Amino acid sequence: MTTPASGLVPVVYGHPLPRLLMATLTPIALALIVQPLMPLLLPESILSALPVLPQATFPALQANLGFSMLAFVGAAYAVPAVSGAFVDKGLKGRDLLKPGGRTSGPWIPECLGLPCASLYILLMMLFIPFPFSHIFSNSNGSHVGRENFPQGELNLYLSSLLSLLTATLLGFIDDLFDVRWRHKLPIPLVAAIPTLLVYYSEGGLTSVVLPRTLGTWLQKMGLTGWNGAQVIDLGPIYYIYLLLLPTFTTNSINILAGVNGVEVTQALIIALSVGLNDLLFLPIWPRWLLMALGEIGNPHEGRILEWAAGEVVKRHLLSLYFMAPLAGVCAGFLWHNWYPARAFPGDTFCYFSGMAFSAVALQAHFSKTLILFFIPQIFNFVLSCPQLFGVVECPRHRLPAYDAKTDLLHPSRVEFEKPPRLHTRVVLEILEFLRLVRLERLPSAKDKGSASARKGTIISSTNLTILNFLLVSFGPMKEQSLCVLMGLVQIACSAFAFWIRYGLGSWVYGGDRR
Repeated sequence: MTTPASGLVPVVYGHPLPRLLMATLTPIALALIVQPLMPLLLPESILSALPVLPQATFPALQANLGFSMLAFVGAAYAVPAVSGAFVDKGLKGRDLLKPGGRTSGPWIPECLGLPCASLYILLMMLFIPFPFSHIFSNSNGSHVGRENFPQGELNLYLSSLLSLLTATLLGFIDDLFDVRWRHKLPIPLVAAIPTLLVYYSEGGLTSVVLPRTLGTWLQKMGLTGWNGAQVIDLGPIYYIYLLLLPTFTTNSINILAGVNGVEVTQALIIALSVGLNDLLFLPIWPRWLLMALGEIGNPHEGRILEWAAGEVVKRHLLSLYFMAPLAGVCAGFLWHNWYPARAFPGDTFCYFSGMAFSAVALQAHFSKTLILFFIPQIFNFVLSCPQLFGVVECPRHRLPAYDAKTDLLHPSRVEFEKPPRLHTRVVLEILEFLRLVRLERLPSAKDKGSASARKGTIISSTNLTILNFLLVSFGPMKEQSLCVLMGLVQIACSAFAFWIRYGLGSWVYGGDRR
């Protein structure tokens, strides 16, 4: 997309569009969306004469796949289409990790998570009739009245959309007014209220499963409030945890940023991981595949998890309805956010994507499993805590340092004008011992020959983020290489999360982990 600049030279926004891919996906997406609606729109006499494929096991899931393709195509097209308008309104920023940096680096349109979030919410609104299309079908000759409408599922769906709308609005306000961190923290709490209230009204569980040994030991102590030997009802404490969950998912993506593509890459991988986790609960797997894998699950019913049936399938199907289009939007936006970035997501993208993860975790009751997919973000948050809470000085920007001569990224550093206090030194030396940071020391003249001289006075430390940690561990590298490395870490941690959930979990807790 181009727009005139100074009346002479057109400015190109975004990377060149994958037009062949978009032209291929668009008709496929429309066919996937329309086909489940044909039994509702056409008489049986006309339908039988048409060469139409038989309905899928989950027609709404087929349509959702089509909406996911449209999400990719729409995001890839919308970002460059609106970039010029965002720049004209002053929503632009320097790419600090390019030649010129904050003084003369290239101007990039910012806050382009807004059109992506708007497109996502629009598609999810258009998708609303599909999960309930069977209600309107009279193929079995029976009429389904309003009294049989699944109000609970609709309430969960609409409350999730309301939370996403609220998160998008508040994220856009953050982008416009650059809200301080101390004021950012309550923002996700406000956006999560609709989903939490519906979760409560639907009889949301507040119990957690404990390891077998711990549960048996606590039961022998005669503590009340235990169901059997493994389940404890946390009551209001569990709702506090659920309230803090969106605060973590939104801000954890937000603070793991600064490199072209890294925010969108992590959101895309988490969305795909959650979607894969949802697919494991659905009876859609080919019999031959399950037989080839050693007759796992129930091959005759197409189930990988033999015990996954009934309500748990409905919950994870609803979760998948939200995750697949989110993955499509992330993939379309990543096309323009990848190195060298032609669009920045802004806080709006982090808020709406993080809220989407929290919403589906509440819908499908897998909030603890969701946390497993955020292992890199948890590591980044824990590592950042000394700077976030003032133990170690925290500069405004902690992104890696760019060397224009070599075009490589190095770990950025925080300089200490005065010798750090005792508690700061202790924290930094522990982190150095764990090889998480690299310290720079300068021995003082009066301490020559003493133990303190051999260690030296700390004058600087690498900033406490996972990106700087990767540069400390693997050495300087190009920006795109760092983003790829971070993506590989995210994928490896997702694989580890699946092992914890379905391997270690069954061994520690015993039985089927629902």
